[in-house]
Amino acid sequence: MSVNQNLPAAKSAVARRALAAALLLLAALMQPLAAAAQTPPPAPTEAPAAVPAGEPVAAPAETAAPTAPAPSMPAAPAAAITLPRDLSPWGMFMAADIVVKAVMVGLAFASVLTWTIWLAKLLELARASGRLRRGIAAIGAARTWDDAKAQLGATGGVAPLLREADAELQLSVEGAGPHGVSPDGVKERIASRFERAEAAAGRAMMRGTSILATVGATAPFVGLFGTVWGIMNSFIGISKAHTTNLAVVAPGIAEALLATALGLVAAIPAVVMYNFFSRWIAGYRALNADATASIMRLVSRELERGAFDRRRRGVAAAE
Repeated sequence: MSVNQNLPAAKSAVARRALAAALLLLAALMQPLAAAAQTPPPAPTEAPAAVPAGEPVAAPAETAAPTAPAPSMPAAPAAAITLPRDLSPWGMFMAADIVVKAVMVGLAFASVLTWTIWLAKLLELARASGRLRRGIAAIGAARTWDDAKAQLGATGGVAPLLREADAELQLSVEGAGPHGVSPDGVKERIASRFERAEAAAGRAMMRGTSILATVGATAPFVGLFGTVWGIMNSFIGISKAHTTNLAVVAPGIAEALLATALGLVAAIPAVVMYNFFSRWIAGYRALNADATASIMRLVSRELERGAFDRRRRGVAAAE
């Protein structure tokens, strides 16, 4: 029963909603018509006055011919901007400022010097390390002091160390007292000579690497100086040309950035080479230490056998 009572109420609500939607649609359609009705009509054109009979009709005034527009004057051509056509590295170098050119030349020279030192030190260290390894093997195979000197000769990786030890042994034998040569004293003096010889060999191998360190540390800043100078000149050119066109700015900035690029080209290989040679020279010094240890073992065996005492007695008998 309650359901049947609610049906008429629901139907009436739906009908009201449909009526409201229809009224809104009708109002939307009538709005343009109302606006058009409110627009005032155009003023009527006055009719020409009637001409009395018998009077000649004046000819209508000729319609003024439309005047042709005056030809516009061509605009004054903009000032021609001279731009470098060649933006290759060589072209940018030739168009750069004298200060930037000097920076680029210095960095190029530093790069060439870096690679020259790399080649020279590479050959020098490879040759010296090979000689040291062969000398250490020869000393290990020698049974006596005379055999070692005969195998190594006057030149070679361990020949300077061998000469230092032999010179000290000769002095010790000649200056020995009646009790013969003191083994401990001889070893101490030979070790002292070896320390100085190792230090000299290390300094000789380090020669030239300081240039690599200097180039690696300063080349980026030199290139940055050239870049700052070039960009400063670019801004000066912008102010003189009274334009911010990229075609005006780009060449000068490209030339300035070329100086930074050259600085990095010089610095990065120099740093890598310096670290490489530092490790290699440390290994070379270790080989020198191995060579001195081998010579000291051979000298110790000779001293225990009394070979140098017999040599001293032979010298005394010859005198």
